[in-house]
Amino acid sequence: MAIKSLIINPGSTSTKIGVFEDENLLFEETLRHSTEEISKYDTIFEQKDFRKKIITDLLAEKNCDLKSFNVIVGRGGLLKPIPSGTYAVTDDLLEDLKVGVQGQHASNLGGILAREIGDEIGVPSYIVDPVVVDELMPIARYSGLEEIPRGSIFHALNQKAVAKRYAKEAGKPYESLRLVVVHMGGGVSVGAHEDGKVVDVFSAFDGDGAFSPERAGGVPCAALVKMCFSGKYTEKEISAKLIGKGGLNSYLGTNDMREVTRRANEGDAKAAEVKQAFLLQVAKDIGAMACVLNGKVDQIVITGGIAYGEDVVAKLKERCGWIAPVTVYPGEDELLALAQGALRVMNGEEQVKQY
Repeated sequence: MAIKSLIINPGSTSTKIGVFEDENLLFEETLRHSTEEISKYDTIFEQKDFRKKIITDLLAEKNCDLKSFNVIVGRGGLLKPIPSGTYAVTDDLLEDLKVGVQGQHASNLGGILAREIGDEIGVPSYIVDPVVVDELMPIARYSGLEEIPRGSIFHALNQKAVAKRYAKEAGKPYESLRLVVVHMGGGVSVGAHEDGKVVDVFSAFDGDGAFSPERAGGVPCAALVKMCFSGKYTEKEISAKLIGKGGLNSYLGTNDMREVTRRANEGDAKAAEVKQAFLLQVAKDIGAMACVLNGKVDQIVITGGIAYGEDVVAKLKERCGWIAPVTVYPGEDELLALAQGALRVMNGEEQVKQY
């Protein structure tokens, strides 16, 4: 009998939902929220009832009986660092999502909504591979300052999903492969996967590695310190420059690589140079993670929205193809990845983890 799942993936101005039977998508919807709607609420948690109502209203409109679901799955939020896996939304996990133990983000609502709806209909609620997945080997935590250890906040859900997809297609256990996985979206993260763990990663959230469409990446720290103490900017303004207004936004005023490519193709020399600089930095990150794996890389796996650009992939292959063969999975099917995580537990392929 097929397992029917409701998948909830909240973003800052939208809530994506998907309804699956096993891995078959019955329907998905992106529910948009205007700035005016969101601004009514002082905290992320206060948005819960508003978002829940639009989800249940949509299901009613689709004639989808809430009681027909076997499991409810939410996007994981900014919890404490945890290993990869599918986690039951326990009371402790729920509390840390509510208080935002590592920060307030709309994704915190995923587990909160999953637990509330799951409890109402008497089915399990899970989260899968949240951004705080942390499997770093001890020596990867050294930053150069005792007070500032390197952390692991990255695109864990999509990185793990495409790594396991490649392993399945290659007919090998994920745990047996040595992979460099590259996620290129609004943020960029490059991870070294070994023995089924991401043993090192350029942490997209912490300003590590390549710049991206919206993030500054690893900027020169001495110059950043001077900027912070120049008196020209508040802490909030500096943070916005690094995350949100950095990267392509800073250089070109757009976070859309397709727009950058269009400008470059029309003769905009600055756009062409910024794009090449972006690709150089991503390639350097790939090379660094190959060194983490002692140069023994079975495959480089490229994913994320920017991976739709054939010229982007071609340039990365040109720079890095000598390291290992390259497989490309454009986009990020997060709804399916969440459904698959729950299925592995429901089908007994994996044990559910406790927070």
